[in-house]
Amino acid sequence: MKLRILAAGGTFDKHYDPIAGQLDFGGSHLPQMLERARVRIPFVIEQLRLLDSLDMRDADRQRVLESCIGAAESNIVIIHGTDTMRETAAVIGKSALDKTVVLTGSMIPYEIANSDALFNLGFACGIAQTLPHGVYVAMNGQVFAWDKVRKNRIQGVFESY
Repeated sequence: MKLRILAAGGTFDKHYDPIAGQLDFGGSHLPQMLERARVRIPFVIEQLRLLDSLDMRDADRQRVLESCIGAAESNIVIIHGTDTMRETAAVIGKSALDKTVVLTGSMIPYEIANSDALFNLGFACGIAQTLPHGVYVAMNGQVFAWDKVRKNRIQGVFESY
């Protein structure tokens, strides 16, 4: 088994620019995170255009879907922004791929103290190997079906509905 990891952006991959005092995108943190987490399953990283999910449009979601369709691997993890993760999951879910696709992200950027990014990445990589084909959202130790999840912006968590 080989795992495909798609980097699509989101808070997960943002870098803090101390001069500008803001978060922006540079390169993906995924290579160093996978090394730090000691992930030993074979994997390939595919970096898409890194976007804040609030800036993601239908064409961007279509590119994510096309990467999933074109992947030789049947187990895929997508790093995505949390604000519109559900919308991208719906595009992939409605396509009924014969693959296991797990979307994850973080509420705090990887390079900021107390980030949930490393845990969420490891969790997503683990469950992507064991779940049946379908599309899921994996955040903070919980797994949700793509069509039964929402982000609770008040509590800063994902929940079933």
